[in-house]
Amino acid sequence: MSREHRNSIFVESAEVLANDAFPGDQYVLRVHAPKLAAAARAGSFAHLQCDVLLPMRRPLSVMRVDPRRGWAEFLYKVVGAGTSLLAEKHPGQALSILGPVGTPFHAADSHPLPLLMGGGVGIPPMVFLADELRARDTAFRPFVIMGSEVPFPFATRPSQTLVAGMPPGVIACMPLMEDWGIASRLASLRGYPGCFDGYVTDLARAWLDTLDEERRRQVHIYACGPTPMLSATAALAREYSLPCQVCLEEYMACAVGGCAGCAVRIDTPEGPAMKRVCVDGPVFDAHTVHWQ
Repeated sequence: MSREHRNSIFVESAEVLANDAFPGDQYVLRVHAPKLAAAARAGSFAHLQCDVLLPMRRPLSVMRVDPRRGWAEFLYKVVGAGTSLLAEKHPGQALSILGPVGTPFHAADSHPLPLLMGGGVGIPPMVFLADELRARDTAFRPFVIMGSEVPFPFATRPSQTLVAGMPPGVIACMPLMEDWGIASRLASLRGYPGCFDGYVTDLARAWLDTLDEERRRQVHIYACGPTPMLSATAALAREYSLPCQVCLEEYMACAVGGCAGCAVRIDTPEGPAMKRVCVDGPVFDAHTVHWQ
C-alpha cells in the first residue's frame, strides 16, 4: 500500500498559460501539463518548482483540469519567497511540475447528498470535487460552502438558486458553481456583501438543521482548509453522526513520502500510526485524525 504512489507520479515541463492576479495577493495559475491533467483527481496536488534558482518545490492543490486540452489550474496565495517567484511567471514560461500526488477524495455512493466545505486556499479541491461530482451523476448535486478572510479569488454574484436554511441576505455565490447548476454560498468575518457573517461550519449547521432525519442521513461531508477549520468540521460531523473526509494541509519537503516531514497521527485498524500527508493522504477520514 505504501508504494502504490510510485507508478502514478510524473515529472513534466509545463508551459504557463495564464497567471492571473486577484486581491489579497492571490493568483490563479493555468499550465499546460497533459500528464497531470489526465491523471489528477479531486484532492490531488502537484509539487511545483517556482523558479530554477529555488531548489525546494512548493505543493499546490489542483483546482481544475481539462484532460482534453491538457491544462491544469491552481489557486495560490503569495506568502513567501517561493510563491513570490511563482507570481512573476508569465505565459510562455516553463515550470517543472511533479504530480499528481496523493490519495484523492472518494465519493460515497451510499450518501448522495455531498456537503463540500472549503476555506481559503482549501477552496481548490472543493472546486475540483464539485466538477467531478457533476460529471459523474446528476443525482450527486452537492451544496458547496466556501469561506475566506481575504477577498474571494473570483467576482461573487447573487445566487439564483434557493437554498433552505440560509439566513436572510446570505445570497453570494461562486459564479462557476452557479454556471454548473450547483448551489453555493460564501462565508466570511470580513463583512463582504451577501456573505454569511461567521464560519463555514456555522453556515453548514444552519443548513443541516433544515434537513429531516432521513435526508440528513444522506449527507457526506468533504472539506479542505486550515487545520482549525478542519478540526471544527470533524466535530460538526461527529455531532450529526455524519461521515466526513478531509484534505489536510501540511508543510512538505519532498512530497513523495521520502522525508516523512508531513506525518500526522491517524487511527488505523491496527492502532494509532503516523501517516504521511503527501502520499498516505492528503485525504483522510476525519474521524481517524488526531486533531490535538
